[in-house]
Amino acid sequence: MHQALLPLFAGSRSFDLPVGEAVFLTGQRVETIFMLRSGQVQLQRHTPHGARLILQIAGADTVLAEASAFSESYHCDAVATERATLAALPKPAFIAALRDDPDLALAWSATLARSVQSARVRAEIRSLPKVAERLDAWLDEGHGLPEKGRWQDVAAELGITREALYRELARRRKANPPAGALTQERMTKHDIPQSGATSPIR
Repeated sequence: MHQALLPLFAGSRSFDLPVGEAVFLTGQRVETIFMLRSGQVQLQRHTPHGARLILQIAGADTVLAEASAFSESYHCDAVATERATLAALPKPAFIAALRDDPDLALAWSATLARSVQSARVRAEIRSLPKVAERLDAWLDEGHGLPEKGRWQDVAAELGITREALYRELARRRKANPPAGALTQERMTKHDIPQSGATSPIR
């Protein structure tokens, strides 16, 4: 988020949220703008078939679901995946601040533009036909594989099943036995062999 927006939330109400609790849910009216002060929140959407898609993994100083400021209702769920502290600003006060301060409005426009760019990258990655191609593209964006217990979140972000991701990682290990880096809990792009073959999405 643009640093110029931080003072907006300086005097706003703060509250804590435990892991697994929702900040808001799909279909709820947008009455408050939330900024994440600390912790982690995932923006999620579920397909008609029940699959979970991760739209964003938000960290500190992030306004959640930025575009919702101009919507009547939320189009996704926001769920704490780490204990989170959030600031809450009434939507009318947020909109009034943008209307009255051109510099603030410009900073908000820049934030929305970056959000659109990130969404396009995620859409491009999910459009790739093979698991290996999606994983490579995701790693190329600077991401690192988290601890094994959260690999399902990576699968949800890539728009594939966790089983498909597990198979792809196993295939890469078999094709390129690790020298030690892959035995660690956390892996980065340089630790994970790049694809030599491709795996179908399934």
